[in-house]
Amino acid sequence: MALNIISNYAANVAHRNLTNSDTMATRSLAKLSSGTRVVSARDDAASMAIGARLNATTQALKTATVNVGQANSMLQIADGGMATIDDILVRMKTLAVQASSGNLSDTERGFLNDEFVQLRDEIDRIASSTNFNGIQLLGDGGDVALDYTDLAAAGTGAALSAVNGFDAIAITDNNYWATDTNTNTVTDNDFSVAINYAAGGQVIMTVTANIDGAVTTNDRTQSIDVSDYVTGGSKVMSAGDKATLNFDELGLTFSLNSNFTASVDVIAGDNTGASDFGTDTTFNGVAGNNSTLNTVTMAADNGQQLQATVDFQVGAGNTANDRLAIEFTAVDSETLGSGAAGTQESLADLTANAIDTAANAQNAVEVVTRAIDDLQRARANIGTYQNRLDFAGQNLASTQENTESARSTLLDLDVAAEMTAFTSKQILVQSGVAMLAQANQMPQNLLRLLQG
Repeated sequence: MALNIISNYAANVAHRNLTNSDTMATRSLAKLSSGTRVVSARDDAASMAIGARLNATTQALKTATVNVGQANSMLQIADGGMATIDDILVRMKTLAVQASSGNLSDTERGFLNDEFVQLRDEIDRIASSTNFNGIQLLGDGGDVALDYTDLAAAGTGAALSAVNGFDAIAITDNNYWATDTNTNTVTDNDFSVAINYAAGGQVIMTVTANIDGAVTTNDRTQSIDVSDYVTGGSKVMSAGDKATLNFDELGLTFSLNSNFTASVDVIAGDNTGASDFGTDTTFNGVAGNNSTLNTVTMAADNGQQLQATVDFQVGAGNTANDRLAIEFTAVDSETLGSGAAGTQESLADLTANAIDTAANAQNAVEVVTRAIDDLQRARANIGTYQNRLDFAGQNLASTQENTESARSTLLDLDVAAEMTAFTSKQILVQSGVAMLAQANQMPQNLLRLLQG
């Protein structure tokens, strides 16, 4: 090989090998610091693709395991509610058997009948209120909603609109508005709103609740002084302002806008009462703004119905086998006692005179006995799904464990082996640096020839 000073072949070789050693050492360091064998696709594209799918499956299985736990919790709540209903049915049968005996007069049977009917109502309350995250478990929900057709332009509550200062109305006490003793459920419960001028320049807003469509002990009235909302008052509302009036005794709240101040101004400005809200057919001087349209009725909230089945995702895929459909059976008074075919007399069919005579009581014994059988069938169904979910959870745990092991085999780093390789590459880097230094010294030898 010729000696020259233009090109240092030995240094170039040493530099190339040093670059390769440094690159390999850097990649090894990346694997050691990340703990994975495949840092990028060039390390092992196939393993990276398979490992990514396995990792996604593992995470999905973990979530599916949580779903199984939640499903079991839901079923346990349902079973707890059924256990309470079972205790009630046992007491109801005791009362029916007692009322069947000839040593009692109708007076004593009346006392027993009162308790029997109350216990039946309690079964319905439990069935209605037992839910998991809003999902009904034992029967349809008993929530109450406003009948929004009343608030429409042609409805009986059309005056409770934004133009008069009312943005929204909310029910805060469902239990009160669900109070009803006749067969019309909640649809004959309503409330009316009036805003009247009072002595001394006061303006009073009064809400009157009407339960069962007639005067009852559950009817209530609550008034709030809204004089401060008048222009110049401490609560005057300007454009964009919002306020809330809470009629807590009635379980209602009213969201107000700035137009409410204008409405109060109209009432305060007329001390004759002719412009009062609830009286004036051209309220606020606007033809067609009839403030006597101030009554809103209630409606059953049909959004909380008992679902025939609830699907739980218990797998990582999107097939029918990855989902488990759990069936729920109603256990309210309409269902209990009707038998497996649902054709026989139920608890609800016993009416309010369930055990007030010996003959009625003897019939009630049979109905309650069937109700107990119906409840046990529903409860056994829940127990079956609980056992099935337990096995599904065990299978998920095993599958998750094995999937994680497969992912680990593909992607996890053998630290001992990689550390050995890293040490070798470190030595090569150090050797390469030393040799490059030596190669850079070789052209110095040519200076002696030039000096000679």
